[in-house]
Amino acid sequence: MEYSNIRALLEKYWACETTEEDEAELRIFYAMNEDALPADLQEAAPLFQYYHDASSVELPEIEIHGPWEETKIIRPFWQGWMKYAAVLLVALGVGHSVYNFQQKNRNDGNQLAFHDTFDDPKVAYEETQKALAIISKNLNKGKEQMEKLSYFNDATGMIQGNNN
Repeated sequence: MEYSNIRALLEKYWACETTEEDEAELRIFYAMNEDALPADLQEAAPLFQYYHDASSVELPEIEIHGPWEETKIIRPFWQGWMKYAAVLLVALGVGHSVYNFQQKNRNDGNQLAFHDTFDDPKVAYEETQKALAIISKNLNKGKEQMEKLSYFNDATGMIQGNNN
């Protein structure tokens, strides 16, 4: 085989682009030509000679026996039932919670599930007016602060407009 073909195959090999047939060809070439090779081809000679020698070695069959094959794991009888007991406990807990919720929010004929805190509508109306007055007062304070900020922005714009 010509050295130029081997150089091309080596370039493909180092670029990881060779096929198995190309690599077999390189192994055979280096097994046949051990001595008289140019310097650039001698660099890869030990590698491919090793591959050629290693391909003919037969490895013995190894049997692995571990302790997991010889012993049988025996679990106590109650361990298999633990998962069923856990599911039963969760179901009982959910059922108890639902029952308590229904009892708490039960609508008897004389008691409403959700009832007002004030018995007199006039008192409730007055309390609502007080709450809305407090909210309005606080919102107006925020409006005054925003007006001050607006004046500041206008003044800043005027200063920047005069400097430019």
